[in-house]
Amino acid sequence: MQCSWKAVILLALASIAIQYTAIRTLTSKPFQLCPLPSPQNCGLGGQETEPPFERGAGCDDYPYFSINATRKTHILILATTRSGSSFVGQLLNQHQEVFYLFEPLYHVQTTLIPRLSHSRNSADRRVMLGASRDLLRSLYGCDLYFLESYIKPTPTNHTTDKLFRRGASRALCQQPVCDAFGPTDVNVEEGDCVKKCAALNMTLATDSCREKRHVAIKSVRVPEIGDLRALVEDPRLNIKVIQLVRDPRGILSSRIETFRDTYRLWRIWRATGRRPYNLDLSQLTVVCEDFLSSVSTGLSHPYWLKGKYMLVRYEDLARNPLLKTKEIYDYLGLPMDRNVEDWIHANTRGSNEPSAKHKFGTVRDSAANAESWRLKLSYDMVEYTQTVCQKVLHQLGYKAVRSAEELKNMSLSLVQDKTFVTFL
Repeated sequence: MQCSWKAVILLALASIAIQYTAIRTLTSKPFQLCPLPSPQNCGLGGQETEPPFERGAGCDDYPYFSINATRKTHILILATTRSGSSFVGQLLNQHQEVFYLFEPLYHVQTTLIPRLSHSRNSADRRVMLGASRDLLRSLYGCDLYFLESYIKPTPTNHTTDKLFRRGASRALCQQPVCDAFGPTDVNVEEGDCVKKCAALNMTLATDSCREKRHVAIKSVRVPEIGDLRALVEDPRLNIKVIQLVRDPRGILSSRIETFRDTYRLWRIWRATGRRPYNLDLSQLTVVCEDFLSSVSTGLSHPYWLKGKYMLVRYEDLARNPLLKTKEIYDYLGLPMDRNVEDWIHANTRGSNEPSAKHKFGTVRDSAANAESWRLKLSYDMVEYTQTVCQKVLHQLGYKAVRSAEELKNMSLSLVQDKTFVTFL
Protein backbone atom coordinates (compact mmCIF):
# COMPACT_ATOMS: atom_id res chain seq x y z
CA MET A 1 0.00 0.00 0.00
CA GLN A 2 2.87 2.35 0.82
CA CYS A 3 4.43 1.95 -2.64
CA SER A 4 1.05 2.44 -4.24
CA TRP A 5 0.50 5.66 -2.29
CA LYS A 6 3.88 7.04 -3.35
CA ALA A 7 3.21 6.11 -6.96
CA VAL A 8 -0.05 8.06 -6.91
CA ILE A 9 1.73 11.14 -5.52
CA LEU A 10 4.48 10.91 -8.15
CA LEU A 11 1.94 10.58 -10.95
CA ALA A 12 0.03 13.61 -9.66
CA LEU A 13 3.20 15.72 -9.52
CA ALA A 14 4.18 14.63 -13.02
CA SER A 15 0.72 15.58 -14.29
CA ILE A 16 0.99 19.06 -12.75
CA ALA A 17 4.44 19.55 -14.27
CA ILE A 18 3.18 18.55 -17.72
CA GLN A 19 0.21 20.96 -17.46
CA TYR A 20 2.46 23.79 -16.27
CA THR A 21 4.86 23.21 -19.15
CA ALA A 22 1.97 23.27 -21.62
CA ILE A 23 0.62 26.52 -20.21
CA ARG A 24 4.05 28.17 -20.27
CA THR A 25 4.54 27.04 -23.85
CA LEU A 26 1.26 28.63 -24.91
CA THR A 27 1.80 31.88 -23.04
CA SER A 28 5.52 32.53 -23.43
CA LYS A 29 6.41 31.23 -26.87
CA PRO A 30 5.34 32.89 -30.10
CA PHE A 31 2.24 31.38 -31.67
CA GLN A 32 2.67 29.83 -35.09
CA LEU A 33 0.40 31.42 -37.63
CA CYS A 34 -0.82 29.31 -40.50
CA PRO A 35 -0.96 30.85 -44.00
CA LEU A 36 -4.46 31.94 -44.85
CA PRO A 37 -6.11 30.90 -48.07
CA SER A 38 -6.93 34.35 -49.40
CA PRO A 39 -6.12 38.03 -48.78
CA GLN A 40 -9.74 38.47 -47.81
CA ASN A 41 -8.95 36.89 -44.46
CA CYS A 42 -6.00 39.05 -43.49
CA GLY A 43 -8.05 41.74 -41.79
CA LEU A 44 -5.85 44.57 -43.10
CA GLY A 45 -6.33 44.44 -46.85
CA GLY A 46 -4.14 41.40 -47.34
CA GLN A 47 -0.99 43.01 -45.97
CA GLU A 48 1.53 40.69 -44.38
CA THR A 49 1.81 41.18 -40.62
CA GLU A 50 4.67 38.81 -39.85
CA PRO A 51 7.92 37.82 -41.58
CA PRO A 52 7.80 34.70 -43.78
CA PHE A 53 7.62 31.42 -41.93
CA GLU A 54 7.48 27.77 -42.79
CA ARG A 55 4.13 26.08 -42.81
CA GLY A 56 4.03 23.76 -39.79
CA ALA A 57 2.61 20.28 -39.81
CA GLY A 58 -0.13 21.42 -37.42
CA CYS A 59 -1.57 23.96 -39.85
CA ASP A 60 -3.65 21.42 -41.75
CA ASP A 61 -5.12 20.18 -38.48
CA TYR A 62 -7.02 23.45 -37.92
CA PRO A 63 -8.53 24.43 -41.27
CA TYR A 64 -11.29 26.50 -39.66
CA PHE A 65 -9.00 28.76 -37.62
CA SER A 66 -8.79 31.87 -39.74
CA ILE A 67 -8.99 35.57 -39.22
CA ASN A 68 -11.58 37.33 -41.33
CA ALA A 69 -11.81 40.89 -42.47
CA THR A 70 -14.59 41.81 -40.06
CA ARG A 71 -12.78 40.87 -36.83
CA LYS A 72 -12.45 43.44 -34.08
CA THR A 73 -9.49 45.71 -33.61
CA HIS A 74 -8.20 45.31 -30.04
CA ILE A 75 -6.66 48.62 -28.95
CA LEU A 76 -4.48 49.04 -25.87
CA ILE A 77 -3.37 52.43 -24.57
CA LEU A 78 -0.15 51.68 -22.69
CA ALA A 79 0.74 54.52 -20.36
CA THR A 80 1.69 55.59 -16.83
CA THR A 81 -0.26 57.72 -14.36
CA ARG A 82 -0.51 61.45 -15.15
CA SER A 83 0.74 61.09 -18.71
CA GLY A 84 -2.47 62.14 -20.46
CA SER A 85 -3.91 58.64 -20.85
CA SER A 86 -7.45 59.64 -19.82
CA PHE A 87 -7.45 62.17 -22.64
CA VAL A 88 -6.25 59.63 -25.21
CA GLY A 89 -8.79 57.13 -23.92
CA GLN A 90 -11.59 59.60 -24.55
CA LEU A 91 -10.41 60.12 -28.13
CA LEU A 92 -11.31 56.47 -28.71
CA ASN A 93 -14.29 56.40 -26.37
CA GLN A 94 -16.09 58.99 -28.49
CA HIS A 95 -16.11 56.73 -31.55
CA GLN A 96 -19.51 55.11 -32.02
CA GLU A 97 -18.05 51.72 -32.99
CA VAL A 98 -15.59 51.45 -30.09
CA PHE A 99 -16.35 49.68 -26.81
CA TYR A 100 -14.04 51.39 -24.29
CA LEU A 101 -13.02 50.31 -20.79
CA PHE A 102 -11.22 52.60 -18.37
CA GLU A 103 -8.53 50.84 -16.30
CA PRO A 104 -10.10 47.39 -15.80
CA LEU A 105 -6.74 46.18 -14.47
CA TYR A 106 -7.39 48.36 -11.42
CA HIS A 107 -9.44 45.45 -10.09
CA VAL A 108 -6.56 43.01 -10.59
CA GLN A 109 -4.27 45.35 -8.69
CA THR A 110 -6.61 45.90 -5.75
CA THR A 111 -7.25 42.16 -5.45
CA LEU A 112 -3.62 40.99 -5.64
CA ILE A 113 -1.58 43.92 -4.29
CA PRO A 114 -2.52 43.38 -0.60
CA ARG A 115 -0.67 40.08 -0.82
CA LEU A 116 2.15 41.32 -3.04
CA SER A 117 2.68 44.87 -1.83
CA HIS A 118 5.70 44.05 0.36
CA SER A 119 7.45 41.92 -2.23
CA ARG A 120 9.32 43.04 -5.32
CA ASN A 121 10.65 39.75 -6.56
CA SER A 122 10.18 38.66 -10.15
CA ALA A 123 7.83 35.81 -9.25
CA ASP A 124 5.30 38.22 -7.74
CA ARG A 125 5.60 40.49 -10.75
CA ARG A 126 4.84 37.51 -13.00
CA VAL A 127 1.70 36.77 -10.99
CA MET A 128 0.43 40.31 -11.53
CA LEU A 129 1.31 40.36 -15.20
CA GLY A 130 -0.07 36.89 -15.80
CA ALA A 131 -3.40 37.82 -14.24
CA SER A 132 -3.47 41.08 -16.20
CA ARG A 133 -2.79 39.36 -19.52
CA ASP A 134 -5.48 36.76 -18.85
CA LEU A 135 -8.02 39.46 -18.05
CA LEU A 136 -7.11 41.54 -21.10
CA ARG A 137 -7.43 38.50 -23.35
CA SER A 138 -10.91 37.79 -21.94
CA LEU A 139 -12.07 41.41 -22.19
CA TYR A 140 -10.94 41.69 -25.80
CA GLY A 141 -13.11 38.63 -26.42
CA CYS A 142 -16.02 40.48 -24.74
CA ASP A 143 -16.03 38.03 -21.84
CA LEU A 144 -16.81 40.56 -19.10
CA TYR A 145 -17.83 37.82 -16.71
CA PHE A 146 -14.13 37.06 -16.20
CA LEU A 147 -13.76 40.51 -14.62
CA GLU A 148 -16.26 39.61 -11.90
CA SER A 149 -13.73 37.44 -10.06
CA TYR A 150 -11.67 40.59 -9.35
CA ILE A 151 -14.53 42.94 -8.36
CA LYS A 152 -15.17 43.22 -4.63
CA PRO A 153 -17.77 42.52 -3.39
CA THR A 154 -18.39 39.82 -5.96
CA PRO A 155 -21.27 40.81 -8.27
CA THR A 156 -24.64 39.19 -7.56
CA ASN A 157 -26.50 37.81 -10.57
CA HIS A 158 -23.86 39.44 -12.81
CA THR A 159 -24.79 42.89 -11.45
CA THR A 160 -22.47 45.37 -9.72
CA ASP A 161 -22.10 49.04 -8.87
CA LYS A 162 -18.38 48.66 -8.12
CA LEU A 163 -16.83 48.72 -11.60
CA PHE A 164 -14.03 51.29 -11.45
CA ARG A 165 -14.90 54.50 -13.35
CA ARG A 166 -17.87 52.91 -15.11
CA GLY A 167 -19.06 56.37 -16.16
CA ALA A 168 -15.90 56.96 -18.21
CA SER A 169 -17.20 54.52 -20.83
CA ARG A 170 -19.90 55.78 -23.19
CA ALA A 171 -20.95 52.24 -24.05
CA LEU A 172 -21.73 51.55 -20.39
CA CYS A 173 -23.87 54.69 -20.14
CA GLN A 174 -26.01 54.01 -23.21
CA GLN A 175 -28.60 51.52 -24.31
CA PRO A 176 -28.80 48.56 -23.99
CA VAL A 177 -26.70 48.84 -20.81
CA CYS A 178 -28.42 51.96 -19.43
CA ASP A 179 -31.90 53.27 -20.27
CA ALA A 180 -31.39 56.69 -18.63
CA PHE A 181 -29.88 58.17 -21.77
CA GLY A 182 -30.95 57.91 -25.40
CA PRO A 183 -29.04 57.95 -28.70
CA THR A 184 -29.18 61.77 -28.82
CA ASP A 185 -27.38 62.14 -25.47
CA VAL A 186 -23.89 62.34 -26.90
CA ASN A 187 -21.86 63.96 -24.10
CA VAL A 188 -22.98 62.29 -20.89
CA GLU A 189 -20.99 63.45 -17.86
CA GLU A 190 -19.35 60.65 -15.91
CA GLY A 191 -21.09 61.69 -12.69
CA ASP A 192 -24.50 61.78 -14.35
CA CYS A 193 -23.99 58.27 -15.70
CA VAL A 194 -23.15 56.91 -12.26
CA LYS A 195 -26.14 58.68 -10.67
CA LYS A 196 -28.81 57.95 -13.26
CA CYS A 197 -27.87 54.51 -14.56
CA ALA A 198 -28.80 51.47 -12.51
CA ALA A 199 -26.17 49.02 -11.26
CA LEU A 200 -24.14 47.63 -14.13
CA ASN A 201 -25.52 44.45 -15.64
CA MET A 202 -22.49 42.54 -16.93
CA THR A 203 -24.64 40.51 -19.32
CA LEU A 204 -25.90 43.68 -21.02
CA ALA A 205 -22.37 45.08 -21.01
CA THR A 206 -21.16 41.92 -22.73
CA ASP A 207 -23.90 42.29 -25.34
CA SER A 208 -22.87 45.91 -25.94
CA CYS A 209 -19.23 44.87 -26.37
CA ARG A 210 -20.18 42.25 -28.94
CA GLU A 211 -22.26 44.75 -30.91
CA LYS A 212 -19.33 47.15 -31.27
CA ARG A 213 -16.77 46.58 -34.00
CA HIS A 214 -13.73 47.40 -31.85
CA VAL A 215 -12.59 47.22 -28.22
CA ALA A 216 -10.26 49.76 -26.59
CA ILE A 217 -8.72 49.51 -23.12
CA LYS A 218 -6.62 52.02 -21.24
CA SER A 219 -4.08 50.82 -18.68
CA VAL A 220 -1.37 52.40 -16.54
CA ARG A 221 -0.71 49.07 -14.80
CA VAL A 222 1.50 47.29 -17.34
CA PRO A 223 5.12 48.49 -17.03
CA GLU A 224 6.35 47.98 -20.59
CA ILE A 225 5.51 46.65 -24.04
CA GLY A 226 7.64 43.53 -23.60
CA ASP A 227 5.23 42.36 -20.90
CA LEU A 228 2.53 42.12 -23.56
CA ARG A 229 4.33 40.01 -26.14
CA ALA A 230 2.24 36.89 -25.46
CA LEU A 231 -0.93 38.94 -26.10
CA VAL A 232 0.41 40.68 -29.18
CA GLU A 233 1.40 37.36 -30.73
CA ASP A 234 -1.87 35.63 -29.89
CA PRO A 235 -3.48 34.94 -33.32
CA ARG A 236 -6.95 35.13 -31.80
CA LEU A 237 -6.39 38.83 -31.13
CA ASN A 238 -5.81 41.81 -33.39
CA ILE A 239 -3.85 43.98 -30.94
CA LYS A 240 -2.82 47.54 -31.70
CA VAL A 241 -0.75 49.20 -28.98
CA ILE A 242 -0.58 52.97 -28.53
CA GLN A 243 2.28 53.74 -26.15
CA LEU A 244 1.75 57.18 -24.65
CA VAL A 245 4.76 58.95 -23.16
CA ARG A 246 5.23 62.32 -21.52
CA ASP A 247 8.18 64.35 -20.28
CA PRO A 248 9.04 62.73 -16.90
CA ARG A 249 9.41 66.20 -15.42
CA GLY A 250 5.80 66.91 -16.35
CA ILE A 251 4.66 63.56 -14.95
CA LEU A 252 6.40 64.26 -11.64
CA SER A 253 4.85 67.72 -11.37
CA SER A 254 1.37 66.40 -12.10
CA ARG A 255 1.69 63.58 -9.58
CA ILE A 256 2.83 65.99 -6.87
CA GLU A 257 -0.32 68.05 -7.42
CA THR A 258 -2.68 65.07 -7.76
CA PHE A 259 -1.45 62.50 -5.24
CA ARG A 260 -0.73 64.88 -2.40
CA ASP A 261 -0.30 62.30 0.37
CA THR A 262 1.82 59.85 -1.62
CA TYR A 263 4.07 62.65 -2.91
CA ARG A 264 4.11 64.69 0.32
CA LEU A 265 7.92 64.59 0.65
CA TRP A 266 8.32 65.89 -2.89
CA ARG A 267 6.15 68.87 -1.94
CA ILE A 268 8.35 69.47 1.09
CA TRP A 269 11.40 69.47 -1.20
CA ARG A 270 9.70 71.96 -3.51
CA ALA A 271 8.68 74.25 -0.64
CA THR A 272 11.92 74.21 1.37
CA GLY A 273 14.55 73.63 -1.30
CA ARG A 274 15.93 70.71 0.73
CA ARG A 275 15.51 67.09 -0.35
CA PRO A 276 14.17 64.93 2.51
CA TYR A 277 16.56 62.11 3.42
CA ASN A 278 13.75 59.52 3.28
CA LEU A 279 12.34 60.59 -0.09
CA ASP A 280 11.22 57.61 -2.22
CA LEU A 281 13.18 58.33 -5.38
CA SER A 282 11.76 55.23 -7.06
CA GLN A 283 8.55 57.22 -7.58
CA LEU A 284 10.52 58.96 -10.32
CA THR A 285 13.22 56.53 -11.39
CA VAL A 286 10.82 53.63 -12.10
CA VAL A 287 8.93 55.81 -14.60
CA CYS A 288 12.12 56.58 -16.51
CA GLU A 289 13.37 52.98 -16.39
CA ASP A 290 10.06 51.58 -17.68
CA PHE A 291 9.85 54.24 -20.41
CA LEU A 292 13.41 53.57 -21.53
CA SER A 293 12.95 49.81 -21.66
CA SER A 294 9.57 49.91 -23.37
CA VAL A 295 10.38 52.62 -25.91
CA SER A 296 13.73 50.99 -26.74
CA THR A 297 11.89 47.76 -27.50
CA GLY A 298 9.19 49.46 -29.56
CA LEU A 299 11.56 51.61 -31.60
CA SER A 300 13.88 48.68 -32.33
CA HIS A 301 11.05 47.31 -34.51
CA PRO A 302 11.00 43.63 -33.48
CA TYR A 303 9.03 41.50 -35.94
CA TRP A 304 6.29 40.74 -33.40
CA LEU A 305 5.40 44.45 -33.21
CA LYS A 306 5.10 44.98 -36.95
CA GLY A 307 1.93 46.99 -37.55
CA LYS A 308 1.09 46.77 -33.85
CA TYR A 309 2.96 49.60 -32.10
CA MET A 310 2.69 53.38 -32.23
CA LEU A 311 4.58 55.80 -29.99
CA VAL A 312 2.78 59.05 -29.12
CA ARG A 313 4.18 61.95 -27.11
CA TYR A 314 1.57 63.70 -24.98
CA GLU A 315 3.09 67.08 -25.88
CA ASP A 316 2.59 66.50 -29.63
CA LEU A 317 -1.03 65.56 -29.00
CA ALA A 318 -1.56 68.61 -26.80
CA ARG A 319 -0.14 71.02 -29.38
CA ASN A 320 -1.89 69.52 -32.41
CA PRO A 321 -4.77 67.41 -31.06
CA LEU A 322 -6.78 67.09 -34.27
CA LEU A 323 -3.80 66.27 -36.50
CA LYS A 324 -2.31 63.78 -34.04
CA THR A 325 -5.67 62.10 -33.46
CA LYS A 326 -6.06 61.60 -37.21
CA GLU A 327 -2.62 59.96 -37.25
CA ILE A 328 -3.71 57.62 -34.45
CA TYR A 329 -6.89 56.65 -36.28
CA ASP A 330 -4.93 56.10 -39.50
CA TYR A 331 -2.60 53.75 -37.63
CA LEU A 332 -5.60 51.87 -36.23
CA GLY A 333 -7.15 51.63 -39.68
CA LEU A 334 -10.39 53.25 -38.45
CA PRO A 335 -12.32 56.22 -39.84
CA MET A 336 -12.44 59.14 -37.40
CA ASP A 337 -16.12 59.98 -37.02
CA ARG A 338 -17.66 63.38 -36.33
CA ASN A 339 -18.18 62.68 -32.62
CA VAL A 340 -14.42 62.48 -32.12
CA GLU A 341 -13.78 65.82 -33.87
CA ASP A 342 -16.54 67.54 -31.90
CA TRP A 343 -15.14 66.21 -28.63
CA ILE A 344 -11.64 67.47 -29.49
CA HIS A 345 -12.93 70.97 -30.23
CA ALA A 346 -14.90 71.01 -26.97
CA ASN A 347 -12.12 69.68 -24.75
CA THR A 348 -8.84 71.25 -25.89
CA ARG A 349 -9.52 74.98 -25.76
CA GLY A 350 -9.74 75.59 -22.04
CA SER A 351 -12.83 75.96 -19.89
CA ASN A 352 -14.10 77.51 -16.68
CA GLU A 353 -16.38 74.55 -16.03
CA PRO A 354 -15.84 72.65 -12.74
CA SER A 355 -15.00 69.50 -14.70
CA ALA A 356 -11.98 71.29 -16.16
CA LYS A 357 -10.44 71.46 -12.69
CA HIS A 358 -11.10 67.83 -11.72
CA LYS A 359 -7.84 65.92 -11.25
CA PHE A 360 -8.93 63.19 -13.66
CA GLY A 361 -10.85 65.47 -16.00
CA THR A 362 -10.12 65.91 -19.69
CA VAL A 363 -11.42 69.46 -20.29
CA ARG A 364 -8.45 71.81 -20.41
CA ASP A 365 -6.34 74.10 -22.58
CA SER A 366 -4.15 71.26 -23.78
CA ALA A 367 -1.45 73.35 -25.47
CA ALA A 368 -0.93 75.55 -22.39
CA ASN A 369 -0.92 72.50 -20.11
CA ALA A 370 1.82 70.60 -21.97
CA GLU A 371 4.75 72.48 -20.41
CA SER A 372 3.06 74.15 -17.44
CA TRP A 373 5.17 71.98 -15.10
CA ARG A 374 8.04 74.41 -15.69
CA LEU A 375 6.27 76.99 -13.52
CA LYS A 376 5.61 74.50 -10.72
CA LEU A 377 8.85 72.58 -10.14
CA SER A 378 11.95 74.09 -8.54
CA TYR A 379 15.14 74.08 -10.58
CA ASP A 380 16.96 71.66 -8.27
CA MET A 381 14.13 69.12 -8.66
CA VAL A 382 14.28 69.51 -12.42
CA GLU A 383 18.06 69.19 -12.42
CA TYR A 384 17.87 65.97 -10.41
CA THR A 385 15.21 64.56 -12.75
CA GLN A 386 17.37 65.38 -15.77
CA THR A 387 20.27 63.50 -14.19
CA VAL A 388 18.45 60.25 -13.38
CA CYS A 389 16.30 60.32 -16.54
CA GLN A 390 18.96 61.58 -18.96
CA LYS A 391 18.79 58.66 -21.39
CA VAL A 392 15.05 58.59 -21.86
CA LEU A 393 14.79 62.39 -22.08
CA HIS A 394 17.27 62.31 -24.94
CA GLN A 395 15.59 59.34 -26.62
CA LEU A 396 12.16 61.00 -26.57
CA GLY A 397 13.39 64.44 -27.63
CA TYR A 398 13.01 66.44 -24.42
CA LYS A 399 15.58 69.20 -23.90
CA ALA A 400 17.40 69.74 -20.61
CA VAL A 401 17.60 73.18 -18.99
CA ARG A 402 20.81 74.52 -17.48
CA SER A 403 19.51 77.33 -15.27
CA ALA A 404 16.45 78.47 -13.32
CA GLU A 405 16.02 81.31 -15.81
CA GLU A 406 15.95 78.93 -18.76
CA LEU A 407 13.44 76.75 -16.92
CA LYS A 408 10.97 79.62 -16.48
CA ASN A 409 11.45 81.04 -20.00
CA MET A 410 8.21 79.76 -21.53
CA SER A 411 9.01 81.29 -24.93
CA LEU A 412 11.54 78.50 -25.38
CA SER A 413 9.98 75.05 -25.81
CA LEU A 414 11.73 72.06 -24.30
CA VAL A 415 10.06 69.65 -26.74
CA GLN A 416 12.13 68.98 -29.84
CA ASP A 417 10.45 68.37 -33.17
CA LYS A 418 10.88 64.63 -33.55
CA THR A 419 9.16 62.05 -35.68
CA PHE A 420 8.68 58.50 -34.48
CA VAL A 421 7.99 56.38 -37.53
CA THR A 422 5.35 53.73 -36.93
CA PHE A 423 6.56 50.22 -37.81
CA LEU A 424 4.04 49.11 -40.45
